Amino acid sequence: MTASETSSRPFDAVLCDLDNVIRFYDMAPLAELERAVGLTEGATAKAAYAPEVDLPLLLGKITKEAWVDSIASELSDQIPLTQARDLGMALANAPFQADDVVVAMLRRVRGHMPLVLVTNATLELERDLESMGLADLADHVVSSARVGVAKPDQAIYEIAAERAGVAAHRCLFVDDRWENVETAVSLGMTGVHYQGPTDLEVLLDSLPGDGDLPEGSRDILV
Repeated sequence: MTASETSSRPFDAVLCDLDNVIRFYDMAPLAELERAVGLTEGATAKAAYAPEVDLPLLLGKITKEAWVDSIASELSDQIPLTQARDLGMALANAPFQADDVVVAMLRRVRGHMPLVLVTNATLELERDLESMGLADLADHVVSSARVGVAKPDQAIYEIAAERAGVAAHRCLFVDDRWENVETAVSLGMTGVHYQGPTDLEVLLDSLPGDGDLPEGSRDILV
């Protein structure tokens, strides 16, 4: 990395969300179970992601099993408890996979600047990253369950910038949730509200050249 490269680019580190940017879940099996017990699609997620149910998990205060218990309790006024627990388990164990195009872009970016994953996650995050072959994707991983604070609390952004070794105003932050991007921008970061791989063109455009881009990735982006 040359001094001229550093001085000419708009940011010096990338802070990136995990879920719905890099990792995506298959919710079709859960939706099928919901229909089978007479619930509308998304009812389980609505119960599971209510702050009072979800936040203890994301702050590392409860296990995934305890989270399932809380989900079942929330749903038990609509369906029998055994069925509610089955739905909670289906959500907690939903299959997932990484977006290979996004991963390829982030690996390229990491060759030029620090990459930090900043994610509201469970205590099982490290195992999940390993299962996707992404244990080495980033220079650092800032997990809400490990640091005890979750987005959009500004403290988790400050932790991520510190681990990147870059001032907040020189960080680019990527997230699929607008409220999380808003906090980043309020701290002086460049914010990207992620909705698809084309939103990451700004990452590629900041690099010195496209000669070593993974084959086909630029074609997918444009």
